[in-house]
Amino acid sequence: MSAQVRSAVIVVTGVAGSGKTTVGRLLAERLQCSFLDGDDLHPAANVEKMAAGEPLTDADRAPWLDAIAAWIDRTLADGRSGVVACSALRQAYRDRLRAKGVRFVRLDLPASVAADRVRARPDHFMPAALVESQVDALEPAGPGERILCVAVEHQQPSAVVDEVLRGLQPA
Repeated sequence: MSAQVRSAVIVVTGVAGSGKTTVGRLLAERLQCSFLDGDDLHPAANVEKMAAGEPLTDADRAPWLDAIAAWIDRTLADGRSGVVACSALRQAYRDRLRAKGVRFVRLDLPASVAADRVRARPDHFMPAALVESQVDALEPAGPGERILCVAVEHQQPSAVVDEVLRGLQPA
């Protein structure tokens, strides 16, 4: 593992059901650093809205993204490394989280597979009906954005982590 990977915050992005939390936790364990599930920072109103099947607006997401950005800033300012799971579907959301030392990894899979995975989660607030709105909101990397994209449909989480670590190594 390179020092470059260890001295960063890695933001694991993707639509609901892509495995952000599972892969993020494993990645943090492998890197021996802290992990944050961005869902834990959603205000109660956001959780209620999503549980009711309503997509969040940019205004709904703003305080949530600010809270995640503050966690990233504290982690980096303290000289620590971390991994955060956060959908970060749009470039504007990623820009809000971007700081020196932040790397983005997007977990990609077909929308139908993501919806099936979300339906199989018994205790999560996000209904499968919202996966389509997330797929619609997903923006590819913009000019100058570097995002490591990993196809996850046919890989076990540990293999995804292996691919992420290889992909984040300096060239």
